[in-house]
Amino acid sequence: MFNDIGALELVTIVVLAILVFGPDKLPKVIQDVSNVIRKIRSFSDSAKQDIRSELGPEFKDFDFEDLNPKTFIRKQFTENEDLKELRTSFDLRKELTDVTDAVNGKEHDTADPVAGTAATPATATGPDLLKKPAAPAPEPRTAFDADAT
Repeated sequence: MFNDIGALELVTIVVLAILVFGPDKLPKVIQDVSNVIRKIRSFSDSAKQDIRSELGPEFKDFDFEDLNPKTFIRKQFTENEDLKELRTSFDLRKELTDVTDAVNGKEHDTADPVAGTAATPATATGPDLLKKPAAPAPEPRTAFDADAT
């Protein structure tokens, strides 16, 4: 919880605490805060134990961290065999290039995803490779009615 507090922030908090509470009341405030934290932890632990006992023996190894969505998804991806197969078979870069090519009207290249180079067609010759593809004809514009908007 407090892993990202640096030395400067800690010194600032201590100085502010001394200014707000004073040096004579500060030990009592620290003691009260630590007691509240202990009570909250004990309440949390007893609530977890009550939930585990109410769920029954089939949930004895239930971990409350699994309720965190990030942990749940990570656990499902690492443990589920079907999802492992799906994750390894799905190539996002290839899918994105296919979609981009389809939107731009390009034909599908046979590309080697590992090397990152496209295979040249057998019928292409040297000068044919240097030609730019013909630009598509512009679509006719529809009439614009300023009064309609």
